[in-house]
Amino acid sequence: MTFRYDDPSSAECAHPLLQTTGRLLDGPSGHLSVMFDGFLDERIDVGDVELRVRHAGRGRPVLLIHRHPRTGSTWHRVAPQLVERGFTVVCPDMRGYGQSGKARILPDHSQQSKRTVAADLGRLMNALGHPRFAAVGHDRGSYVALRLALDHPHAVSRLVVLDGVPISEALARCDAAFARAWYHWFFFAQPDTPERVINADPDAWYASKARPESMGAENYQEFRQAIHNAATVRAMLEDYRAGLGVDREHEEADRRAGRTVGCPTLFLWSTRDDMENLYGDPLAIWAAWADDLRGHPIESGHHVAEENPDDLTTALHDFLA
Repeated sequence: MTFRYDDPSSAECAHPLLQTTGRLLDGPSGHLSVMFDGFLDERIDVGDVELRVRHAGRGRPVLLIHRHPRTGSTWHRVAPQLVERGFTVVCPDMRGYGQSGKARILPDHSQQSKRTVAADLGRLMNALGHPRFAAVGHDRGSYVALRLALDHPHAVSRLVVLDGVPISEALARCDAAFARAWYHWFFFAQPDTPERVINADPDAWYASKARPESMGAENYQEFRQAIHNAATVRAMLEDYRAGLGVDREHEEADRRAGRTVGCPTLFLWSTRDDMENLYGDPLAIWAAWADDLRGHPIESGHHVAEENPDDLTTALHDFLA
């Protein structure tokens, strides 16, 4: 299914809130939305699942990979700026997240492994006509971007990771401070109980730290739709279950084999996040993983694409151009 937000003739194929103007109404006030205005919004079959993806532009392709518990809409303030600067921008919902398909759950949780998700996104980019592209990942998305660069070096021209170190590196450094701040990694990995807790009141768990005024009303609406879907919640938890198991094993195998990222790599971290508190100089960790590394902090809280999209866009443009 394909439609354009600015194409009235495709309204019958679109989101149920799409009106005859071809644009989404932003909440009950009826104001016209500009989120991803002019982007194609498609569902593309990549094998096990269909991925929901928004894309636009006529230049060097850039894949933007979101974090938990967001969807591809988290990039809504960055993606149009990159298009204006001459890039083709692709913003999918990862498998399991948002409006993308949910795979059958496997005993080792590998259906949600970063290797599997990365393979999805590689097939997606090929389907869109981009066999070689830059990959940008935030937080959980950074693990997928890293896996893309390691498993598909022929496809990834440049790598950008935001606010994350490899899972195996985080676990190797796990101490009381990490456990206190990131306890949810271990809670989410438990069977069944996290689903019951979160689905009992998704807003209490997720939305208490999300605000429409900072996220943008339509981005916030999409986020809330996702967290109120029990199948999405379970798939997002499977992301963490894979993280403590097969994902860690894959990374440790990379280290034993001496496998590193060969393409130019940029690491950006938010000044008001906890990268430096947990790891000191996080670039020192990434130096063991990337042959050609650079990086610097950006003034922001954790949700940098929503909180400081202008500086993030500038940093991405300077590195990717």
